Amino acid sequence: MIEKTTAVQIVMPQHCNGYKKPRLFGGQIMAWIDVIGAVAARRFTHKAVTTVCIDNLTFLKPAYLNDTIVQEAFVTWTGRTSLEVRVDSMVERLDGSRELINQAYVLFVALDDQDLPTPVPQFIPETEEEKRMFRDAEIRKGFRTKQ
Repeated sequence: MIEKTTAVQIVMPQHCNGYKKPRLFGGQIMAWIDVIGAVAARRFTHKAVTTVCIDNLTFLKPAYLNDTIVQEAFVTWTGRTSLEVRVDSMVERLDGSRELINQAYVLFVALDDQDLPTPVPQFIPETEEEKRMFRDAEIRKGFRTKQ
């Protein structure tokens, strides 16, 4: 079963642009994605990690000043020294309902004490959804290695 890492933020003025109705900067949510993704990767590998790339980052809807942002990160795939983490970012309404505003796939490499790539534990998908996400991650890996 997938173990999720969760983070919560409130969108503050310093996180927004200067538009009439201040929106969350894309770069700010990207920074939060990188942090929570790294935490999920570190928890899975029990090692230091470094970001290789954000493979897919989709902005679905905006977030605004004073919105509550909930992020969930979890491992979807592992290679020998690398792993992919999916990060879902949602706006949480005051009634507790959530709406997906952003989804990202982040690739990390685990590092040893000399900052060299080191093997990671194998992620073994169990549910049908986990197996589908694993297959999709392998397709993304194929696109990355063709570049």
